[in-house]
Amino acid sequence: MEAAGLDSEGREFKNAEEMWRAQIGDGADPHKKNDWYRKGVGYWEGVEASVDGVLGGYGHVNDVDVKGSEAFLKTLFSERFADTGRNRHLVALDCGSGIGRVTKNLLLRYFNEIDLVEPVSHFLEAARENLASGKLMFSELHKATNFYCVPLQEFTPETGRYDVIWIQWCIGHLADDDFIAFFKRAKAGLKPGGFFVLKENIARSGFVLDNEDRSITRSDLYFKELFGLCGLHLYKSKDQNGFPGGLFAVKMYSLTTDTPKRTHGAR
Repeated sequence: MEAAGLDSEGREFKNAEEMWRAQIGDGADPHKKNDWYRKGVGYWEGVEASVDGVLGGYGHVNDVDVKGSEAFLKTLFSERFADTGRNRHLVALDCGSGIGRVTKNLLLRYFNEIDLVEPVSHFLEAARENLASGKLMFSELHKATNFYCVPLQEFTPETGRYDVIWIQWCIGHLADDDFIAFFKRAKAGLKPGGFFVLKENIARSGFVLDNEDRSITRSDLYFKELFGLCGLHLYKSKDQNGFPGGLFAVKMYSLTTDTPKRTHGAR
């Protein structure tokens, strides 16, 4: 990624390679990269296990976030699954699940099983509690099944298990090489016809590094370059609307392992 970027203290980098070299080294010292991930998890270990906590003090955007995600998911279901998936046993993976906010408010209404993967242990325990079957208004046909306390850079999804792998507000913690490696492993976790949904903050250009929580906000172009390196195809994208001013723009991407079919007359 050749575009310039900056960090949260205003330091400028001529490109992403320079930034990553400063943050995680050139690969010769694995401790530096481990330190990047350790500090990222350490930041979230100090955050309250609540909706307001996992949304960085912006808990009031939860409803509009879920509505935007649901509209996008419904469109994808109607286009990707016969009968919008009603006649199949649907399984999702919620990556960077936190306290189970997305699973509870969205995924449980559309999937029969959801697995959650989250590296912050007290978030995952809160998710287990929040998603206990006795607390939810869902039948046993819709349930959270597995809870994995593993960081994404170390996680390998079960082969052929998932219709949808949902990744929201967490992929910024992964260095580019681990981003690519994760998606290459995760592709094998999709069922035939399955897809990824990635929902993330978007930088206007280049990238913005957050020195506090050890994450990077990438531009749309930066993401698209990485998607190509992952061997993924952009099926559809949509901007999230309705968030208050002063926040990063947010975009949703649907990614597939197959080349999207062009409709008649499309360019």
